[in-house]
Amino acid sequence: MKVAVFGRFYNKATSSSVITLFNSLVKKDVDAYIETHFYDLIKAQMSNLDDYAAFKTFDILDSSFDLLVSVGGDGTILRAITFVKDLGIPIIGINTGRLGFLATVQVDLIERAIQDIIDGNYKISERSLLSIETTPENEDITSLNFALNEIAVSRKNTTSMITVETHLDGEYLTSYWSDGLIVSTATGSTGYSLSCGGPVITPGTNSFVLTPIAPHNLSARPLVIPDSTEIHLRVDGREENHLVSLDSRIATLDNGTLIKIKKAPFKIKMIDLLNESFLRTLRKKLLWGEDKRN
Repeated sequence: MKVAVFGRFYNKATSSSVITLFNSLVKKDVDAYIETHFYDLIKAQMSNLDDYAAFKTFDILDSSFDLLVSVGGDGTILRAITFVKDLGIPIIGINTGRLGFLATVQVDLIERAIQDIIDGNYKISERSLLSIETTPENEDITSLNFALNEIAVSRKNTTSMITVETHLDGEYLTSYWSDGLIVSTATGSTGYSLSCGGPVITPGTNSFVLTPIAPHNLSARPLVIPDSTEIHLRVDGREENHLVSLDSRIATLDNGTLIKIKKAPFKIKMIDLLNESFLRTLRKKLLWGEDKRN
């Protein structure tokens, strides 16, 4: 088995997870590759890196990889997909962050998770992504024009709200007077969209959701739409520019730029271990059904 390992930080919160993971990969004789920047972070702090001398490094991935292991939180997985792209490499996340809707494997279950994957005891959850085009083109967006969680437009250098003119499949919907607008996938419904009052959508649902950020027109509410919808946005405001974010990646656009958002032509494969499920994660992370008053 050929496995890629990716992380963004190496500190007290991640070191035990990394060591446990590395020991498991060595024990199972896995052909392991560590992302170069993550390897350099580990090398600067780990004294016994020679124990893993058989590990190699990578800067880009290809279809020969069987698995990518993300060490961190959900944000690390969102970065990991920029390496996976449309290669169809399954991803599993070891959670060293906080909430963890995507990264669900805890440190004490790492060795068991690796064994389950080797034995084939898992399911694949395919997650839809968003793609974006702009007119005129923006170089910061063109190179990595997709997002797993959400694409959001927001104000930049102002405290004044912006106006987001919105069309769905060529038909005018509304102009949101707000701090911005989130276009979220089902996967992203538990992220930024949820914190702005959007609904929770189960991962297999073929839907996107439009969630305004602090709307001034108070009747504006999150809107669930089919994921076959093509969304067109134009932003206006007192400043000349606004921001567009693709998960955690940000670019600056001129006001009046046409933003086209639709379902990406590929999906990301997430590994779900048989003892985990989205509904169980939802109950656990959002404390549904638990009384914490005392």
